[in-house]
Amino acid sequence: MIQRFLFSILRYFTLPFALLYGIIIFLRNKFYDWGLSSSLRFTLPMISLGNLSVGGTGKSPHTEYLIDLLKSTYKLATLSRGYKRATQGFKLANEQSTALEIGDEPMQFKLKYPEVEVCVAEDRIMAVPSLLQRKPDLEVILLDDAFQHRSIQPSLNILITDANHLYTKDYILPFGRLREFRNGAIRADIIIVSKCDENLSLTEKENITKQINPLPNQHIFFSTIQYQSCYELLTNETIDIRNAHVLIVSGIANNDSLLAYIRTQTKNLHLLGYRDHHYFTKDDVEEMVEAYNNLQNTKKYLVTTQKDATRLLLHKELFVQANIKIVVLPIKISFLFHQGEQFDSLILQHLLTYYPPVIYEEVLNNQQEEYGTQES
Repeated sequence: MIQRFLFSILRYFTLPFALLYGIIIFLRNKFYDWGLSSSLRFTLPMISLGNLSVGGTGKSPHTEYLIDLLKSTYKLATLSRGYKRATQGFKLANEQSTALEIGDEPMQFKLKYPEVEVCVAEDRIMAVPSLLQRKPDLEVILLDDAFQHRSIQPSLNILITDANHLYTKDYILPFGRLREFRNGAIRADIIIVSKCDENLSLTEKENITKQINPLPNQHIFFSTIQYQSCYELLTNETIDIRNAHVLIVSGIANNDSLLAYIRTQTKNLHLLGYRDHHYFTKDDVEEMVEAYNNLQNTKKYLVTTQKDATRLLLHKELFVQANIKIVVLPIKISFLFHQGEQFDSLILQHLLTYYPPVIYEEVLNNQQEEYGTQES
């Protein structure tokens, strides 16, 4: 209680810095709005996913949702910054890529969807031509965490906000967690309220909608996390963690949902928590091995998230040597209130403005006319 009180008092000392930062970001956005800073729109459809706050809203599973929706119809690529990677510049992922080279989230996409082109670059405006030069058959690019990257004008802008930490109740950095002022949300075409309770009531939905107060042209959706069956990272073997003793290794922004779900599977759990996007060291792995060996149950597992697994994979030999299996707990998102079909339709209709379907009746008529002319 005392620490929380002191933190709330000290937080107010950051207000001048928040005001200064907010003014800088406000002017930056206005320069783009007024056309003083250049912003390019490409002929290729680009769907941006991002947020107003710092991390933890669930961009990755929403990106994967779009990949699953579009991959059978369109030639896809994802373009990310590659946060905390050890490299610089433009990188196009391949079979030899690692999380250290391209970043953990892009590596997650590449492992799960090898048929999708995964690209990272700090300067995304320069990355797009480089990507298209190498992959000229691309049809759609998904811009990961690009809501503030205004040098590119996406064809569709998706803003994601955590239901438990709505941007409407947050403040600018460092006083709060917002990267820009709340009114930045007006740039969004779609607003997704993520990490909702799966039993979210209609009343709660209406209250959140009122707080966000979307513009007439904006569509608002509500999504929830669904945990899938665990699997072993190296063999893809399905693992049942029920009633096992579980060591959770997590380096994500928010562990609350993860811990809540694992507690529904087992009461015997121990958490080793690290900072978001933390690259595990040899000492970290030794700490994991020691904690794992201290678990008493004969049925025991090291369980981690998909994102963390890409970084643990860098120490694969150490885990094999210690005879520890890395068990991955995957997630996906689903839309509440039967909004899934509406969301899918909105995305597909948007892409149809770029790639209209073949009108088979017209083609058939043209063929018949041509055939008839030949006969005569």
